[in-house]
Amino acid sequence: MSAIGVSLSEAKGKRWLVWAGWVVSLWPVFVEGMSAHWKLTRNPGYIKMFDQIGWPVDRLTLLACLQLGCIVLYLIPPTAVLGAVLLTGYLGGAVAAYTRIHYPFPILVPLSTSMIAWFGIWLREPRLRQLLPIRFGLLKK
Repeated sequence: MSAIGVSLSEAKGKRWLVWAGWVVSLWPVFVEGMSAHWKLTRNPGYIKMFDQIGWPVDRLTLLACLQLGCIVLYLIPPTAVLGAVLLTGYLGGAVAAYTRIHYPFPILVPLSTSMIAWFGIWLREPRLRQLLPIRFGLLKK
């Protein structure tokens, strides 16, 4: 088994992708950071939603710490993929909670946040781009 190698000239030639990836990655960081802030400050909207979901309000601090931990891992380049995996799992739980109480609109926020997080890391990480390439000619004959 071997690691995926990226040549130095290829990495330097696509430096704009890395910068674009960091810019795109700021959106999930902002969304999750604001969500953690609202949980830690006991925002009345979050308390009302937690009552509707059926979760105890005393779990807000734990969930905020989980969010912040995932974001920290996501922002550190060596642990960014782990952070994205954990963040996706966390947001998948949010999708499940909203689906259980039949709230269709809030599902878009965690779903789009996780998709944007993965797109940002895909732009930042050349090894991930090699592992998951975009193939435009797949349907052409």
